[in-house]
This record gives sequence, C-alpha cells and structure tokens, in this order.
Amino acid sequence: MLLLGLTGSIATGKSTVSNLLSAPPYNLPIIDADKIARQVVEPGTSGYASIVSHFSPTTPDLLLPPTAENGGEGGLNGKGRPLNRAALGRRVFGEGLEVDRKVLNGIVHPAVRREMYKQMIWAYLRGNWAVVLDIPLLFESGWEPLCGTIMVVAVTDPTVQMQRLRARDEHLSEEDAKNRVASQWDVRDKAERCLARGEGKGVVVWNDGGKEELETEVRRVMMAVRRGSPQWWAWSLLLCPPLAAVSGLWNYLRSWLAKKRWEKQKMQAKAKL
Repeated sequence: MLLLGLTGSIATGKSTVSNLLSAPPYNLPIIDADKIARQVVEPGTSGYASIVSHFSPTTPDLLLPPTAENGGEGGLNGKGRPLNRAALGRRVFGEGLEVDRKVLNGIVHPAVRREMYKQMIWAYLRGNWAVVLDIPLLFESGWEPLCGTIMVVAVTDPTVQMQRLRARDEHLSEEDAKNRVASQWDVRDKAERCLARGEGKGVVVWNDGGKEELETEVRRVMMAVRRGSPQWWAWSLLLCPPLAAVSGLWNYLRSWLAKKRWEKQKMQAKAKL
C-alpha cells in the first residue's frame, strides 16, 4: 500500500486537493493529522486529562465556560468541558515557557502518531492501494521518510497565495497575512524538495488557477502516481505480509537517503554564499 504524503502551505489549496482525492474517481482514505490532533484531546481521552492536569493550575480559562451545548459543568457524558483552544494557545505560544510547549507536544504528538498508525494498518487490511497522509507540516515533523510518494500543493505566484488568504480570512490585515505566510516554509521550496525525491516519488500540484484547472492538474499528477503504484501491487503486499515489510523498509531507506541528500545540498549551497 502506498503512503501518499499530502502537504502544502497556508492558502495553497491542500484541503481542496484532499477533498478531491477522497471523492470519485480516486476514493482514497484520508488520514488528516489536524483532525486527529483535535480528536486526541477531546474530553474523556487520556490526552485531555494530561493537558488539564498540567495546565489548569496556571490557566484559569483552560476550559470553555459551561453551556447547554457543551453539556454544562460536567461536559457531555460527564467527561468534562471542552478545551478552550484559544486560551491554551495563548498560554503555550504567547506567554508560556519552552518547557510548556514541550509538555504539550509530548502529550499530543505521540497520541496523533498512534492514531495515524492505527488508521494506516486498517487501510492496509482493507486492501486500499494507497492512503493519503494529510500532514500540513510533513517535512518539518519527520513524516517524510515514511511516505512512498509526497504530493505538494503549491502556487508559482506568491501574490496568489496572499490574495486567497485574505479572501478566506477577511479579518487579516495585509501585514498579518504576510506574517502568517512568512512563518511557514516557502511552498516553492517545498515543491523543489519534493521533486528532488525523483520521478513518481515526489509530485507537485500547481494551483494558480480555478477549480477546473486544479481538477485537471490533480488528474495529471495522479496518473503518474498510479503508474508507480498500481492496484495489483497493493494486493500483492496485502496477500504477502513479508513482501509488504521488505517493501516498506526499502521505501523508508530510499526516502531517508533522499532527505539526507537534499539537506546536504542545501548546506553546501549555504556554504558557498
């Protein structure tokens, strides 16, 4: 089974591409890292309990005020009130210490990884030829070597990204929008890194046009992906687990080496400046 890593940058259209891949004619299962990150800290989970235990003494507004919608003081099903994500964000990223950020990451990241692994195994057992790992910070978070193919959704013109962001989030000023874009890796650098993995192992969906142009671009890219990982190969991996293990190990090693080559090239380029 192919692990198809999907990433991009803010306002480049990654979510739209994810929706396209989950619908006909592709019908691919989507493992959404952001969605899972919210699920693993819902009331009643161990992640929720750990966050409340650590942060509630220093964050009085850590939980949302009780309402009829969230179940009142005891929360829905008596599991507790939902987290006030805005307050937690201010606490950790605005005024918090580095140790608090490490604590939060130490709670959320392992839980997210466990759930993603579970969903990957389930997709494999169902005989899916591929599963999409929708991870906004795919390169930054260390998931790159696990992906047989990486798909980056990018734009060639930075002004297109800015226009889409401000149209989507009308409350943002031009300076706020620039800061949000600048806080992430340049999506064109991500596209370059992706293509450096080699033919069929890194593909880029260019999304400078409208919805129809995007759908055409996705079809073009998916044809290349399917050629490198046909359905018969997925069934072979399912019917022969040892082959699946060897294939997975080989793909990991190849992806890891590609990552190291890219990092070395970047270091050499910086040294020449």
